[in-house]
Amino acid sequence: MPLTEIVFYGRGGQGAVTAANVLADAALTSGYQGVQAFPLFGAERRGAPVKAFARISDSQIYVRSQIYQPDIVLVLDTGIMDTVDVTAGLRPQGTMVLNTPREPGDLDLPFRVGAVDATSIAINHQIAVGGIPIVNTPMVGTLPRVIDGLTIESIQEAIRQRWSGEAGKRNAAAAAHAHKELKIS
Repeated sequence: MPLTEIVFYGRGGQGAVTAANVLADAALTSGYQGVQAFPLFGAERRGAPVKAFARISDSQIYVRSQIYQPDIVLVLDTGIMDTVDVTAGLRPQGTMVLNTPREPGDLDLPFRVGAVDATSIAINHQIAVGGIPIVNTPMVGTLPRVIDGLTIESIQEAIRQRWSGEAGKRNAAAAAHAHKELKIS
């Protein structure tokens, strides 16, 4: 597997940074030799746009900059697309995965598009903080469908290592649910 670069876009409090870290943990479990996960944000508050990055590779990763030309973009909240260009730098053969109830074919984007209603999945699995659905684990659950060599089992294991007990079970189930429900154009 060559170097794969992923950018996560979300709002503060939705778990974009945690999603990148879960992906890195899962990639290690799946046998990748090189992994990185890191955020890019300032003194944002809950609800402000947040960007997180992850890199995975079969070999050691030497680059240490932010990602400028991602292979995959995950958008946890499509509302930020009104103010942030989430397609910036996305490779022409890249994939964009959106948290939306819409069909991928209904979205006018010049990329391979995946769509999953992660908000409904989070609500269904009772994943919320202060009544606000947290969509990070459903969204990261979609990644094995677009990254060769990554498994849903490794995602679920990384989730269960991060959250124990009932929270781990609910988040792992939400990831599997989103993995199954993802529609790709």
